Amino acid sequence: MFAEANGIRIHYELSGKKGGPVVILSHSLGSNMAMWEPQLPALEPHFQILRYDVRGHGASDAPEGPYTLEILAQDAVGLLDLLKMEKAHFVGLSMGGMIGQHLALSHPHRLRSLVLCDTAALVPQEAQPLWRERIATARERGMEALVDSTLERWFTPSFLKGNSPMLATIRKAFLATPVEGYVSASEAIRRLNTLDRLSEIKVPTLIMVGEDDPGTPVAASEAMDSRIQNSKLIVLPGCRHLSNVEQAALFNQHLLSFLMAH
Repeated sequence: MFAEANGIRIHYELSGKKGGPVVILSHSLGSNMAMWEPQLPALEPHFQILRYDVRGHGASDAPEGPYTLEILAQDAVGLLDLLKMEKAHFVGLSMGGMIGQHLALSHPHRLRSLVLCDTAALVPQEAQPLWRERIATARERGMEALVDSTLERWFTPSFLKGNSPMLATIRKAFLATPVEGYVSASEAIRRLNTLDRLSEIKVPTLIMVGEDDPGTPVAASEAMDSRIQNSKLIVLPGCRHLSNVEQAALFNQHLLSFLMAH
């Protein structure tokens, strides 16, 4: 389904328990709503699930950028408004978690709870050359030039060798991401700095991270956990950045337990 919100067309999907509490799922950079397929069987019996493609990704519009995390958060609010959903549990991974932080800071009254997965609150100066390099590679050589190195950051070698069907789904989504969308969202991410404001977040917060995540390491989650008053940190063993895919059963167990409690 498509919605016109915040000046763009957003691709979204509703599933699960009609009339149940809303859980909105927000994906990583270079992905789309299909990333959340491993969570649906666990969540759908209890909640109404709203998945959407972030601006510049999937089947949503990819207007010229750069984007900001404030704009991406406003897209999510616009979608909730359009669907007449007053409050939601927000679950975001990586870029989705950055959007979630901005929502919790700017629109706290719209959130029942916040789940921040494999994300960070600050992109440090030393990481800026890396982001500039990725942006230049995407512009000059396309998504194909970035896919293998990205999947190596997202998954452990053993998972990559295992040929999970989700691996093909994730690869396909990455390659289909419009270059303009990837670049513009990368510009938003590299300016991330909510660290000093995290103590303002009052909604119940669950933080989950893969123990071997090289992109947003455990230390980044610990930094968020120490600042958000009402937070709980869980480190998931044996996985990298897309912990929701690589350790789906354990991820779902912790996620469902948290959401049911709130």
